[in-house]
Amino acid sequence: MRFEVPQFIEIEDKIFGPLTWRQFLYLGGGVGMGVVLFFTTPFIIFVIFGLPLALLAGALAFYPVNNRPFSFFLEAIIGYLGGTKLYLWKQKQDQVHKYNFTPSQIPDAPLPNASPLNAPKNIASLARRLE
Repeated sequence: MRFEVPQFIEIEDKIFGPLTWRQFLYLGGGVGMGVVLFFTTPFIIFVIFGLPLALLAGALAFYPVNNRPFSFFLEAIIGYLGGTKLYLWKQKQDQVHKYNFTPSQIPDAPLPNASPLNAPKNIASLARRLE
C-alpha cells in the first residue's frame, strides 16, 4: 500500500474566508487600534497615528517582500537598526606622519636646439625624414 505524501505544506490554511489566521490577526489588530484612536482622540491625531498604523497592518497582512512575509522584513530592519554593527575597517582621523617640507628649486636646463629660430628648420627636416 502506498502512502500519500502531503504537498504544499508551506501554504497556510484559510480560516476566516480568504484570510489566514495571521492575516486575520494583523488586520483585526490594526483595525481595532484604528477604531479606538478614531473614537478617543481628535481627528488630526487619528490621521497622524491611525492611518499609518492601518497601512502597517495591511502591509503585514498582505505585502510579501521577496516571497517572504513582511513581518520577516520588518524584523530584519529593526534588528539591523537596533543591533551592534561590526566595522572591519574604519579610517582613523589622526595622521601618523606629518612632514613640513619645502620643495627645493631645481633650475631649468636649457634644451639643445630649442630656440624659436631653429623651429622651421627642425620641422622641415622632420618632414623630409617622414617622406
